[in-house]
Amino acid sequence: MSSEGGNPHAMRDPRSQHPRPPFPRQPQNAPGEERRMDPPADHGEESYRGAGRLPGRKALVTGGDSGIGRAAAIAFAREGADVAIAYLPAEETDARAVAKLIEAAGRKAVLLPGDVSDEAFCGKLVSDAVAQLGGLDILVNNAGKQTAVDSIAELTTEQFDATFKTNVYAMFWITKAALPHMKPGSAIINTSSIQAMQPSPALLDYAPTKAAILNFTKALAKQVMEKGIRVNAVAPGPFWTPLQPSGGQPQEKVEKFGGETVFGRPGQPAELAAAYVLLASQEASYMTGECISATGGMTPF
Repeated sequence: MSSEGGNPHAMRDPRSQHPRPPFPRQPQNAPGEERRMDPPADHGEESYRGAGRLPGRKALVTGGDSGIGRAAAIAFAREGADVAIAYLPAEETDARAVAKLIEAAGRKAVLLPGDVSDEAFCGKLVSDAVAQLGGLDILVNNAGKQTAVDSIAELTTEQFDATFKTNVYAMFWITKAALPHMKPGSAIINTSSIQAMQPSPALLDYAPTKAAILNFTKALAKQVMEKGIRVNAVAPGPFWTPLQPSGGQPQEKVEKFGGETVFGRPGQPAELAAAYVLLASQEASYMTGECISATGGMTPF
């Protein structure tokens, strides 16, 4: 992200801070790759500056190779946390790029490839993260599956099942495995969506998963405060990630993606990094069961 005088904190017009549509059509096979995005997404690689908010923390971020998870992983490292990221094996190139950025911040990077829609992997994911990080203080359930389908008649049971397993079951399995390792002061952050409240007709399977995530967050927050653990959510609107051109949106919508917001553009992952840092840090010590939305002015939250 360019900035005046090289200062990422310089005041700027948010409407022109990042690219605006139209964008070129750019079909990708799922799960998509960051390096093929046009224009490239901004995850804070050049702009995010840490301030020591997460000293010595141990974080696990699912879907940490790309998009919002990548931005959170970079920010956590620059705030002083060691970070493990979960990702699909097909995303190895993107994952290694994130590992280099974590290590450049002087923190430990742990790469844990696998499919979170598999319960056995979710359990192993947590145990491997704890073993290699030396503990677990922050869990970000961010991995997601989104595939647009115009009609319920065309929505298969296989896709419906895969979407729920990736978005909801994985969150349940990973959180259940992680909680015994988390001590008072730890934080769980789940990624919901504007789709939880404003569902799109082509996302008939995806939108309900994001509503489930929001309710899971609020219920779990009440349950685990007795352990001193906070649980919150972030609800993005249209953000420029590989999820969109790799089947999350039809290509005609990719061309104008984010143009319906009051900003006239999609959000960039870097613009959500600070929300995840806040919820992970002691600065949010009185926040639990809450949802931070960043929807470009479209939200009913």
